[in-house]
Amino acid sequence: MPLLRVGAAGTLLFALAGAASAQVVLVAGAKSAAGALTTDQAAALYLGKTDKVPGLATAQLMDQHEASTVRDEFYSKLTGKTAAQVKAAWTRLVFSGKAQLPKEVASDAEMKKALDTNPNAIGYIDKSAVDASVKVLLSIE
Repeated sequence: MPLLRVGAAGTLLFALAGAASAQVVLVAGAKSAAGALTTDQAAALYLGKTDKVPGLATAQLMDQHEASTVRDEFYSKLTGKTAAQVKAAWTRLVFSGKAQLPKEVASDAEMKKALDTNPNAIGYIDKSAVDASVKVLLSIE
């Protein structure tokens, strides 16, 4: 990559680099009774510490595919851990019999379809994929 001079071009480069970072939202199907979540509540869910969501008896977690950049952004911003670190924590929970892995889907579109068919499911998608089929429970900055 060529060196850039400090100035307007450098400012533009920094602005574009910030825009390249995905904005991720935690969502449920539009018909779900799930209520809004705090960052701490969402982190506890996705670290396997609870399965409780306001409005639901038990949440069924959905996850994006391992190679998904949305997955990496989600875990990094929500938990401060890498997706690999979170997966290791889940593996320990599964082997101890305390939890089941979240169901994986391959894309934002598949996530929205899965959430539409299961009112207890929650998952995450890129903010740009939000439409009337989902309701946002938490915007992850």
